[in-house]
Amino acid sequence: MENPTHSLSALFKQLGLASDPAGIDQFIATHSPLKPELHLADAFFWNEAQKAFLRDETLDDADWAEVVDQLDVMLRKGRAG
Repeated sequence: MENPTHSLSALFKQLGLASDPAGIDQFIATHSPLKPELHLADAFFWNEAQKAFLRDETLDDADWAEVVDQLDVMLRKGRAG
């Protein structure tokens, strides 16, 4: 399996969020767990630009899709999950 094109830290930077490990951990702790039926891009804590980015990257199976999926899993289970 290939490594994702982009890192989780790079995704957080792209989304305009704190991208250091502590910032990522804090974001996951604050916003997880997501309900199973909720699409990641529909979560209340994203702004419109973030929602559009997440939705587009996932729908287009673009370069960021794999790391967006990683974020989705983390927000459903928490960082350690």
